[in-house]
Amino acid sequence: MSNNYHYYEPGNGHGLAHDPFNAIIAPRPIGWIASQDNAGQVNLAPYSFFNAFNYVPPIIGFASVGYKDSVRNIEQTGEFCWNLVSEPLMEKMNETSASVEQDVDEFNVGKLKKAPSRCIDVPHVADSPVIMECKKTQIVRLKDKAQHDVDTWMVFGEVVAVHINKTMIEDGVYQTVAGQPVLRGGGTGDYFTIDESGKRIMPRPG
Repeated sequence: MSNNYHYYEPGNGHGLAHDPFNAIIAPRPIGWIASQDNAGQVNLAPYSFFNAFNYVPPIIGFASVGYKDSVRNIEQTGEFCWNLVSEPLMEKMNETSASVEQDVDEFNVGKLKKAPSRCIDVPHVADSPVIMECKKTQIVRLKDKAQHDVDTWMVFGEVVAVHINKTMIEDGVYQTVAGQPVLRGGGTGDYFTIDESGKRIMPRPG
């Protein structure tokens, strides 16, 4: 292999000052997930491993490194909300990433307003420009190449309701930049935003 490449095998370490994996697979949408347990205790937490996985029905999912409150809650109730982290909300989102006791409501930690959802019991972030209400479809514990369990759980949910601030829609088309999405990069706190200057339109070949 060319000397122009830094080569490593993850099982033997990366040999760099910081693991580059998160910075390479980036930027990523943030899974700002609201959930609640059977007793009604609400949780709000951001996850950097998040994305969409299916069109029809629409399915989104996030990975939790460690069996955290979000996973436990969703296993109990089968419901969660995804909230778009827009640029005005990024500081509050960061506050909700703090490690707190299970009985602490992160909406209060981030000084965020709750709004009731329409199809599920879990509330959502009132000021988020886009919300997706979800019903759990699968929770999968990941495995390594030797089929040993990894301390990570993948949570998938079918989107059953969507809320979009009307200012994000122009001529019937959702405007991605208008949502001011905040995206996760690498490092301990790297985030990115987007603007129209970075937009390219490239139709697929016929």
